[in-house]
Amino acid sequence: MLEFLTLFPLAQVVTAAPPSATMPQISEVIQPNEIRPLPGQLDAVPVFNSNSPELVQSEGILLSTFPPDGMAAPSAHLNFPFQGRFDLFAHHIARGVTLDDVRTLYLGVLIFNPNDRPVRLDILQAATYLSQEAPFNDLPSYVANPLGTVFAGPGSRTTNDILRGQRQPSWPSELVIPPRSPYLFVNAPIPLRSMDALRNGIPLPQFLTSSTSGSSSPSSLSSLPPRPRRTTPATNGRSLLAYLWSSEPVYVASLAMYAPLNPNGSERAPLMSEWVDLLLRGRLAGPRDIPPTPPDRNYVSRFFYGRVAGVAQGSQWTAHLTDTPNANHLSVPQAGQAISYVLSTVDNGTFGTGQIQSAPMLARYSDTAYRAHGNYGVHYNLTLPLENNTDRAQTVAILIQTPLKEEETVGALRFLQPPDRQVFFRGTVRIRYKDDFGVTETRYLHIVQRRGQEGEPLIRLRMPRGDRRLVQVDFIYPPDSTPPQVLTVRSLDEELLR
Repeated sequence: MLEFLTLFPLAQVVTAAPPSATMPQISEVIQPNEIRPLPGQLDAVPVFNSNSPELVQSEGILLSTFPPDGMAAPSAHLNFPFQGRFDLFAHHIARGVTLDDVRTLYLGVLIFNPNDRPVRLDILQAATYLSQEAPFNDLPSYVANPLGTVFAGPGSRTTNDILRGQRQPSWPSELVIPPRSPYLFVNAPIPLRSMDALRNGIPLPQFLTSSTSGSSSPSSLSSLPPRPRRTTPATNGRSLLAYLWSSEPVYVASLAMYAPLNPNGSERAPLMSEWVDLLLRGRLAGPRDIPPTPPDRNYVSRFFYGRVAGVAQGSQWTAHLTDTPNANHLSVPQAGQAISYVLSTVDNGTFGTGQIQSAPMLARYSDTAYRAHGNYGVHYNLTLPLENNTDRAQTVAILIQTPLKEEETVGALRFLQPPDRQVFFRGTVRIRYKDDFGVTETRYLHIVQRRGQEGEPLIRLRMPRGDRRLVQVDFIYPPDSTPPQVLTVRSLDEELLR
């Protein structure tokens, strides 16, 4: 989740916590570094980006790119057609309105063909997971993930599947949408009770006797025993990422609806007609997130990034990391020195580079983010043609790090020892390279990093003088993470290796 959305001061000053029996002394580590902007840029692929409101507690439209004509709430429809390659990203959380509220919220995605001829829709890749299917396990900082079985949260698991080129079997590789017809691309629950209770048609507990939504009014079920009382409302989340291609223009909408009830009080999935009715008659779902601070307003005590609901521009950032734009290699640093390239930088968090990598918005609601902060779902594809031009052999490490977020820095990054408890990155990274024996290797590593964490080497290479080594690092920036990070190339101090 976007922990950074609430508040970050423009310059972070970390004070040491007072010593105690339970809290270790926190110190700040200053790491001298050359800090560079990331070469390359985002591509022009449009992204349907549905992330606001992140927390959904009332039915309605999450994001609609349909035309506003004839709609009950014209301002809820952004009138943006997709044709050719586009991405579909959604990340939302359901939480009970009260302690006893365990109604199932459904996420629906409609794709509409407005044309007089059929549309072919290719589903190149697609994956979606619930928090129940991908719990936030407390994992070590680095875990080998060769089979894709390591994850922490639905965003981590979803992007892991897409990184490996997968498409879940519930979607076909292609489909045809008839002229002037909708297609229900997603009709997926975000349950607040067990999946078995939903699948087996177990009625809602008896204490749900009234509803906050007309279509989901629960009946009194006096035959069921009372459910144990909770201390906090039930919560669940779902992440979704799909790579699509359309032969003709189509419109897309994501919607939220509580499960309609059967006569016995059990829940069922909404019908296509019910989704279409919600699209036509509904208003924006809620509660609405805190509106963003305009990006040109720099001198404010609080800078709110907002959450994203709209069409962003950019699915992949491809970069060749070289000494200069016209060079064909990246010189490794001298022993004990490092070069860092910024990743997923945001307003007021560029580490002195001035580079904001957040994708621009092609269409958005007025109370949502001005840019796609965090670049959730963006594929970073980074190539490092390393060359050792120093006068001796070097042991070169490649790291991903999460320094303290800053706008202005002077040749250094700041870290915390020990790192903060708050997790800022959780996801799988792929590294392809030739090892010290000339064997081509591909590694998948699941990384968990906390705020201020220096990180550990993804790989170490022993590079003789004049040696060249091609390294490729790629990952899909996962939901539930908080930017920015850096990619660091460090030549290790030989004295410290002895």
